[in-house]
Parts: sequence; C-alpha cells; structure tokens
Amino acid sequence: MTFDFHPIDTASWSDFETLMESKGSPHNCWCTAWIDVEKKNQKAEKSEKKASIKARVEKNIPVGLLAYFKDEPIGWCALAPRETYRPLGGDETKEQVWSIVCFFIKRDFRRQGLSSVFLKEAIKFARDHGAKFIEGYPVAKDSPSYRFMGFQPVFEKADFEFIKKAGTRRNVMVRDLT
Repeated sequence: MTFDFHPIDTASWSDFETLMESKGSPHNCWCTAWIDVEKKNQKAEKSEKKASIKARVEKNIPVGLLAYFKDEPIGWCALAPRETYRPLGGDETKEQVWSIVCFFIKRDFRRQGLSSVFLKEAIKFARDHGAKFIEGYPVAKDSPSYRFMGFQPVFEKADFEFIKKAGTRRNVMVRDLT
C-alpha cells in the first residue's frame, strides 16, 4: 500500500474534520490532551477543543500530519513545536524541539507498519521546519493506557534514544536531527 502525507492546514481542514469525526477516532479530545484548552474548574466541551485546534490551523501553527490512502484521510499524527504543548516531561533546556503526542490510524489500516512510516514522515516534517530535536512519549506495547502516543519499539527502530520515564507508563525518547 502507498500512503501520502500532508500537513494539516486550512486546505486540508475538512479532511481532518472527517477523520476526527469518524468511528473510533479521538473525537472527544480532538488531540488537545496536551494543549491548554480547559477552563478554570471545568473541562472544555468537544466543540471548544475542535475550535482550539482549528484556531491554531488558521494561525498557521503546526498541529500535525494527515495520512491518506487513495485520497481518503486514514490517519493522523499530532506533532508541533514542544512549546505549543503543556510540559510533557522532556529536557526543557533543549531548544528547537518538536513533540509527537498522538497517533490515530483507522482500524482497517492498523497493523500494517503505518506508524513506522508516519514516524519517518514526522521526523522529516519537523526537520524541514527547523527542529533540532524531535521528542516522543511512547509506551510499552502492553501498556493499558496512553497507547495513542505510540509504542516504544517503533521509536527505537527510528533511532530515538530513551531519556527517562514520564510518569508510570510514558517514556521520553529523543532523536537528534542535527
């Protein structure tokens, strides 16, 4: 299978919307788990989360990549400059770091190696946009939670180095892009 990858921008917003509203997608969070959209003492509504991501896209703030199969959006990888997210547990002294915080692949396209290809595209995209480092926060394959952040073996195969644990499940992993 051949996949195409494109950054989410105003032209591809409707494709992103279609993917995020599809069955099994992270439509309840709109990949805002690591973005401050919560109101004081109250969780943000789904529509507010969607509006937050859309506002970033409209301001040309990177939010991630879409994967396409035959012009159909079938996957998503959230990546952006680390400073656009809440603290994720990485080395805050490094500069020009991009973070990968989410993968979503439609069920029919899972278990076909797409996450490895997606990760390579994310690395290329971050490097092309000036990143010196790219950071991920994957979990072990048997982890009961945070699986949306990717799996540690995929990051290891892409030459990411384990730095430390971030909580009980997430692993901070970094790849130098210089």
